[in-house]
Amino acid sequence: MTSKKTLKAVTLQLPTKARYQKNLDRVLALLDQHSDDDLIVVPELFLTGYDYEHISTAEKFSANAIKILKKRVERQIVVLTIIKKENEGFVNQAIVIHKHKIVHKQNKAKLFRLGDEHKYFQAGKTKKIKPFEIDGVSYALLICFELRFKELWKQIEGVDVVLVPARWGLPRKQHLEILSRGLAVMNQTFVIVSNSKDRDMASSSALISPQGEVISDDTQYALQGELKLNEIKKMRRYIVLD
Repeated sequence: MTSKKTLKAVTLQLPTKARYQKNLDRVLALLDQHSDDDLIVVPELFLTGYDYEHISTAEKFSANAIKILKKRVERQIVVLTIIKKENEGFVNQAIVIHKHKIVHKQNKAKLFRLGDEHKYFQAGKTKKIKPFEIDGVSYALLICFELRFKELWKQIEGVDVVLVPARWGLPRKQHLEILSRGLAVMNQTFVIVSNSKDRDMASSSALISPQGEVISDDTQYALQGELKLNEIKKMRRYIVLD
């Protein structure tokens, strides 16, 4: 456990525009607006959406956007996912930027077949879903649909914060809320969900404590909260699961 006591976190809840540049401009503006916060999580594929029809264009824009973000991001931690070209195909890749560098990246391993993701993306390896550390705080990433897999909950057990960038559909809104809160309580960890605010998406972005306490508001575009990291230690001492 880190000696850091509090992490000021922001989870975004935004609709994706058809014009990619508008989405990038929105992220850059919000980074400026929340310059005093430590951690910002962006919804899954927010910059381009699942623009399968123009996937090569979306990939090229995303690559350039990451270069711009790396120049801008200093002390903050910024989490987002992008369309990335790998080998002969494309992946949905989570990127964590900190101090002008990519400090963690992870390809989506569990593709959502109802959304035809398997037709356009190569699946990442589940073994790559593992903890990583920044400034003494341990994190793990689950990308949207991956939240449903209990074996992945076990795989990331023990981390301080689980990050969930998502594009989760409105018909399954309750599932997102139950699963994310369940993960926080089961793994005795903070969970940050950043979900799309498109009309057909669930919203339900949230900051959830190890006690299961939730900060969430579907009317907002950004939700702020302080993660008091000593709550993790207290909870794990109070209810011992070993």
